[in-house]
Amino acid sequence: MKLIIQIPCLNESGTLAIAIAALPREVAGFDAVEWLVIDDGSTDGTAELALSLGVDHVVRHPVNRGLAAAFMTGMDTCLSLGADVIVNTDADNQYEARDIPQLTVPILAGEADMVIGARPISETEHFSWIKKKLQHLGSWAVRMASKTDVADAPSGFRAISRETAMRLNVFNPYTYTLETIIQAGQSNMRIASVPVRTNEDLRPSRLVKSISSYVRRSLVTIFRVFVTYRPMFFFFWLAVLLAAPGVLIGVRFVYHYLSGQGGGHVQSLILASLLLTLSALAAMCGLLADLIATNRKLQERIRVDLLRARLAQGQADTRLVQSRGVVEAR
Repeated sequence: MKLIIQIPCLNESGTLAIAIAALPREVAGFDAVEWLVIDDGSTDGTAELALSLGVDHVVRHPVNRGLAAAFMTGMDTCLSLGADVIVNTDADNQYEARDIPQLTVPILAGEADMVIGARPISETEHFSWIKKKLQHLGSWAVRMASKTDVADAPSGFRAISRETAMRLNVFNPYTYTLETIIQAGQSNMRIASVPVRTNEDLRPSRLVKSISSYVRRSLVTIFRVFVTYRPMFFFFWLAVLLAAPGVLIGVRFVYHYLSGQGGGHVQSLILASLLLTLSALAAMCGLLADLIATNRKLQERIRVDLLRARLAQGQADTRLVQSRGVVEAR
């Protein structure tokens, strides 16, 4: 059994040494524990520093592609390296590395496919009051969309089984945390939460540049993934919301028409027709989106089968090119 701990990085030369020093080399249940750093186009020598710190594998993006892309590059690389379980953590040493064994226990026991580390948000001093409330609100929204009981959805401290890593596919370039949970929940994967500890803040968050931006991007992510994985549900209720007032306004017009006052209520007839037409269009969009979603699921199965076959044959990822001790991702 092999465990690989991956760390997505962007200009983390100031904190990476602290995060690396805390990582374990032995975890119960695993024969080997390796470290992987994904350098997302850093300009401060992060990749070279990682090698000097004894990191086993370093993959570098030639340009900055975003946190989600770095996460997925790490997933693909870990699979190519034969990881049975993958743990993702941050380069700013936010999460307590001694809790990594707790993340892996439910996967080793066969009780979960993905385990999310739940931070003590209410007790975290460097989180502002509004950030704490938004974290709780965001987790609630993700639980509703994913049909899971994840306590801390934005947490990047998580363990993922090999099979689950092969099935994950992130579309959002901003962040992977919310989308992977919703995707896993909608795909009937088992998700568990375990309490973890956090360390003191070493630097300001780069993901949350402002509260308004964070809320906007999170809502867009939840909406997009929800529509992707449950399109019929979304468009059905949209059609109902449009049809209900359309029917009521139409009945009102018919009542006045039968009372001989229809000439003064033509606007109601026009509005009712418009709402009912939009409702029909929403229903048609739902049917088309459902067909597309079905096709996407078939494509995901094909992708997983091809990936499984390539990994079984020991073939390397052709997007990775060895260069001066650092593997570059095309």
